[in-house]
Amino acid sequence: NCPNCSIKVNITLLWNIAKKPFSCSDCGKCFITSSDLTKHRRMHTGEKPHSCSDCGKSFSRLDIFKAHQRIHTGEKPFSCSDCGKCFIASSYLIRHQKVHTGEKPYSCFDCGKCFIRSSELINHQRVHTGEKPYSCSDCGKSFSQLGIFKAHQRIHTGEKPFSCSDCGKCFITSSELIRHQRVHRGEKPYSCFDCGKCFIRSSELINHQRVHTGEKPYSCSDCGKSFSRLGHLKAHEGIHTGEKPYSSFDCGKCFISSSELIRHQRLHTGEKPYSCSDCGKTFSRLGSLKSHQPIHTGEKPYSCSDCGKTFSRLGSLKTHQQISCSDCGKCFTSSSALTVHQRVHTGEKPFFCSDCGKCFTSSTALTVHQRVHTGEKPFSCSDCAKRFSRLHSLDAHQRTHTGEKPYSCSDCGKTFSQLGGLKVHQRTHTGEKPYSCSDCGKTFSQLGSFRVTSNWDGGR
Repeated sequence: NCPNCSIKVNITLLWNIAKKPFSCSDCGKCFITSSDLTKHRRMHTGEKPHSCSDCGKSFSRLDIFKAHQRIHTGEKPFSCSDCGKCFIASSYLIRHQKVHTGEKPYSCFDCGKCFIRSSELINHQRVHTGEKPYSCSDCGKSFSQLGIFKAHQRIHTGEKPFSCSDCGKCFITSSELIRHQRVHRGEKPYSCFDCGKCFIRSSELINHQRVHTGEKPYSCSDCGKSFSRLGHLKAHEGIHTGEKPYSSFDCGKCFISSSELIRHQRLHTGEKPYSCSDCGKTFSRLGSLKSHQPIHTGEKPYSCSDCGKTFSRLGSLKTHQQISCSDCGKCFTSSSALTVHQRVHTGEKPFFCSDCGKCFTSSTALTVHQRVHTGEKPFSCSDCAKRFSRLHSLDAHQRTHTGEKPYSCSDCGKTFSQLGGLKVHQRTHTGEKPYSCSDCGKTFSQLGSFRVTSNWDGGR
């Protein structure tokens, strides 16, 4: 018995605590009990004797295995006395309770920032050290946090283990699923103090607030250009490095950012996830939906700084403010488009094909041309599976299924499925015959008629 309080003390246990007699032969770490040593050694052997019958996942420790099983059963036996929130493991409850107490026992020596968990502190310290210990074997990209690394690997494997019970949509991480479920509930818990606008994610609110403050904390080390969002900076940096780490499984086209790849893949899948609540029209891009919505509201949020004229679409404003070619007067919405156009006048063709030597005025024209050599046809018709090397060829083909004829003659009202058909038809009104035979001087309105006559004369 203790001479001070009369409580019985297990002297053997105290001796073991002080001595830690069980040591690991692999790393030398010591433990109070043999069972603790046994569990520890599984880190070295990789042994995971506890297997889940529901999903097949294995665990090295029984307590972690039991906590995992509650994911399948839905059981959450540990509840918070302050807010009633329930958890599958006592360790989760202990960490959660620190939210109410405000306790943050782990502080950073470099900046003084405090954290509830030691793991959060370890991850944070890598901001100062720049350490990124987790490297992807597929693309070589490195990460400072294990969770982010594991989520990244699913981009390569295509695994999306978290599914929405409302719509069945699947996600790479549980946090993405939680944020997505707010779409169904209509929950937007983060609101802006300046304008009252609400957001599903805290990161969206932080990015939005920079609209009011004008803050652009992310700066490019190559050209000095600043950005309000980290994602925009990373996408911009790809312009300097030429790196395009995200590639399409369908056509092999590469992109600077994962968001660009996701938007591109909708060309292959035909997915249009954004729907107009007023008319039901669907869109593959959120920006396209936002441009469409002012048709119903009559809103014109884009105004010209020179004349004050307002527009419902940003593209319409840019067209209004367009740049013109000094040679022919043709107008363009961007200086890059003007540069490509001016090569028509200068004759410059800086992009050449390594297979046949043919030259082109733009890199996109070269990319399309190279499909002649590779035989690649990345665009597939969802109705008949016919494939095409160009997107506009697919668009024109799909009109054979839909019967759509968007091009109409202003003189007689006749409609056509292709712009080329309209142009040929209009010559019946204008009398234009642009194709002339060098042998007999006869002129033709259609290239096909001209070629037939040329071949007939050659045969004769």
